[in-house]
Amino acid sequence: MSDCTMPVPDYQSLMLPVLRIAAEGETRAIDIEKPIADQFNLTAQDRSQPQPRGGQRLLNNRIRWAKFFMEKAGLIVSLRRGWFTASEAGRVLLASNPTRIDLQRLLEYPSFREFYRRSRDGSGEARLDDEPAPDEQTEPPPNMHSTLQANLLERIRANRPEFLEGLILDLLVKMGYGDRNATTRLGRSGDGGVDGVINQDRLGLEQVYVQAKRYAPTTTVGRPDVQAFVGSLVGRGANRGVFFTTSSFSSQAIEYVRQIPQRVILIDGNQLADLMIEHNVGLRTVKQVDEAFFEE
Repeated sequence: MSDCTMPVPDYQSLMLPVLRIAAEGETRAIDIEKPIADQFNLTAQDRSQPQPRGGQRLLNNRIRWAKFFMEKAGLIVSLRRGWFTASEAGRVLLASNPTRIDLQRLLEYPSFREFYRRSRDGSGEARLDDEPAPDEQTEPPPNMHSTLQANLLERIRANRPEFLEGLILDLLVKMGYGDRNATTRLGRSGDGGVDGVINQDRLGLEQVYVQAKRYAPTTTVGRPDVQAFVGSLVGRGANRGVFFTTSSFSSQAIEYVRQIPQRVILIDGNQLADLMIEHNVGLRTVKQVDEAFFEE
């Protein structure tokens, strides 16, 4: 290894080293910082260098972006909170002895092409050469919001269902519905289809009930689930509720809540992520994922 040092590599240059380490077994971004820093002969100052606008260490942030984009291509799979490994497709790619993995290479995979197309939001041809990570650009790029949405929902689904229940109560408090001392998590056996309740006043005369479903993006919440939630509200003498999901609602479920006397709001995955971004829940103030928030 040369004695020469170099600046912190961009996240595309880190993709191949990250995938190689992930192919050795289960790992975490924080655990691979040192071997990657050693590989690139980074100085102590480089290793601790913060992002231009503060927050995470630059190296850690770029490792996480490398992992995130490779996961969208199916080269890496998340196992549990913070842990990941190389997928079979990732191992096949490594077996071909690539000299570099970058966005151009990831576009060979249909899942990443679709993700990248959606993230560009119809803004035209993607500029792939040396494109900086979304949170390292001076101006927010067209894909930053969609990338944040996808990243937040991915982190939520990687946690236990109870995590989503607490997150939603935190979000509603941030939105001005009561305060944290006025929230109660109910999500347990026998909760009657209600995961939490927020008192809008000190005496609890005005209450909002909450239901949360942590589903994969391909699973749709149908009318029966929403009806069960409404039935729980009726059983408690309540007339207001919010139903959150990390996926989406069927057209029948949406039409059903329009016809009932109870005031029930349906919040799908994209809307949930939008509200988290707007109210800085699970994010740092510069609109990047707060890793500590998702590690229970």
